[in-house]
This record gives sequence, C-alpha cells and structure tokens, in this order.
Amino acid sequence: MRTGIGWDSHKLVEDRKLILGGVELEHSHGLLGHSDADVLTHAIIDALLGAAGLDDIGAHFPDTDAAYKDAESLVLLRDVVDRIAGAGFTIEHVDTTVIMERPKLSPHRGAIRATLAAALGLEGGQVNVKASTGEGLGFVGRGEGVAALAVATLSVK
Repeated sequence: MRTGIGWDSHKLVEDRKLILGGVELEHSHGLLGHSDADVLTHAIIDALLGAAGLDDIGAHFPDTDAAYKDAESLVLLRDVVDRIAGAGFTIEHVDTTVIMERPKLSPHRGAIRATLAAALGLEGGQVNVKASTGEGLGFVGRGEGVAALAVATLSVK
C-alpha cells in the first residue's frame, strides 16, 4: 500500500465559475487559476501522484503551458488515473476535505462524490468528501479563497 497527500488553494474572484470536484456550484465568486481552478480535484491529483511517486501536478500540467489554460480539471484527473494504472497501481480510496466559508458544501456533496468516483473509476464508498470552514480565520475565514486537502491510498497491482 502507498499513501499520498495533496493540498491546493485558490483565490475567490468575481466573473469566474466555482467548480469543486467537477461540479459547478452557484456562487457570486469563483476560483482564479490557469485551469478551471478546481482546488478539490487538484488536491486529489497531487495526492495520487504523491502516492505513486510521480512528482506533482505542476510537473505534469504546468501553469506556464497554454495547453492547460482553462483546462477542465476532471480531464487532468482522468489522465492521472491512467498514469497511476500505467505505473502499476490501483486506487483504493480517496479522502478529501474542502475548507471554505460559502457556499455550504453539504447540498452538493453527493454530486461531487459521484462525479469524482466516476472520474477515478471507483465506487462511491471509496471516495469521501468532507467540508470545514476557516471559523473566520485566515484567507478562508475571510472568504478570500478556498482550500482543499486529499489523501489517496494506492495498492501495487
């Protein structure tokens, strides 16, 4: 078994979509980034790559490469799933936490879990999506951004 951890954060801005785990959430602000800035999917990608010892998201999809401008993060995740399989690993479980003040994640949790499970080739019970707030502290607590953590467990084929 191998375990990896991923973390990402992005700033909230006007005139951008808020996409988490491949699901668009209604909100006055969205996340700023080179791609669609899906912090949850980016954290999962880093956790998977870390568990497999395959570097990090920036090494595979650099923000200096125009090919990834406005890229859909789920497409990048599917690419990583293929790389993980090609390196001889099976994804066993992914556990995540999204840290943000608004909007509340709970009404979207089922859709996010299902979307991520499909992209990962897993059953819904193999993907966990949790939510927390910044309790008024730091950039998350002030509503300036969103962060996400992910832990991935892989087995060797």
